Amino acid sequence: MKWMKGSFRKGLLIALSVVFVASLVLAGCSSSGSNGDVIKIGGLFDLTGATADVGKPYADGAKAYFEYVNDKGGINGKKVQLIDIDYAYAVPQALEAYKKLTQQDKVVGILGWGTGDTEAMKELIAEDKIPYISGSYSENLTDVAAHPYNFLAAATYSDQARTAIKWIKDNWTESRAPRIALIYNDTPFGRSPVEDAKQFAAEHGVEVVDEQVVELSSLDASSQLLNMRGKNPDFAFINQTWGATATILKDAHRLGIETKFIGLNWAAGEGLIPLAGEAAEGFIGMIQFAFPYEEGIEGLKEVEEYLTSKGKTMADINQKFIQGWTSAKIMLEGARLAGDNVTGESLKAGLEKLNNYETGGLAAPVTFSADSHRGTTQVRFAEVRNGKFEIFTDYIGH
Repeated sequence: MKWMKGSFRKGLLIALSVVFVASLVLAGCSSSGSNGDVIKIGGLFDLTGATADVGKPYADGAKAYFEYVNDKGGINGKKVQLIDIDYAYAVPQALEAYKKLTQQDKVVGILGWGTGDTEAMKELIAEDKIPYISGSYSENLTDVAAHPYNFLAAATYSDQARTAIKWIKDNWTESRAPRIALIYNDTPFGRSPVEDAKQFAAEHGVEVVDEQVVELSSLDASSQLLNMRGKNPDFAFINQTWGATATILKDAHRLGIETKFIGLNWAAGEGLIPLAGEAAEGFIGMIQFAFPYEEGIEGLKEVEEYLTSKGKTMADINQKFIQGWTSAKIMLEGARLAGDNVTGESLKAGLEKLNNYETGGLAAPVTFSADSHRGTTQVRFAEVRNGKFEIFTDYIGH
């Protein structure tokens, strides 16, 4: 009887061990990113930090596109899952979130956000072979040999500045050289295009006469603008988000400064107008993604279809929502082209198959290859007229 109890106990332990090992194997398969029934993509977003004014609608757009794709049946018969984390625009928190997404959640790609954190992790991203489409358009991310897993879905800040300088030069009618000032925040994001803009301006006969630093959370820029006025620039480039841009425009309006302000990507968008009020009139924005209210944009139909299914309208979103939606669309098109087994390496290969990829007019066509992850160099220009951004160029580059 003791022998039988012992044999029974031994057999039970063996059986339990087999079940336990099998469960580990199955768990491993289900968390591998795509070997199961789900393609897992990570999201590092700023919902509560210094750039949340534009970060939150961007994140909302990315999340919405994943829902839309799942409602349509997923990618290659698999559901897609966006595992997103708010890192509040803090580099240490971004690194912690990245480790969770890659080591615990086993994502095969990441939709990232800020310049500081994306640049800080670019070597890690390459080592882990995690395709990374960031909300940052830093020129430092374009070296494919050094950073083979970073992809840029829109023109870099430097390319935006170069295009603005070329546009100024092409439309300048006075005999003297045009003068520009640069206004930016003291972060990797803010500083990103500064040296490239100065170099390009010097090469094209445009004078950079002043630089001013205005922090992202600043509520007053009077002293910086008074200093700038002393240099008498014809144009001032702003590389900020909506909050600081509104501060600059309101203070410039109050001080009677006649300089023409041009904002790079994150400075422009509908959210700026209620913050700046009448001071926004005449402001020029570098526009890389469609406004929800634009007509004749085929890609907006799927956005409207999604919103209608949620009881919402196009009036409930803004251009940064479209920006997040489109970035997610590009990532998941890479996943579709990766085939049945989506890994970091196959996702990279899928993205590199995108050649003049059309998003239905939501953005400029994107091209990636093994030699270049600079998706495009093209932007449009829009000016605030009667309280609304109006596009006045096609997509152009430098």
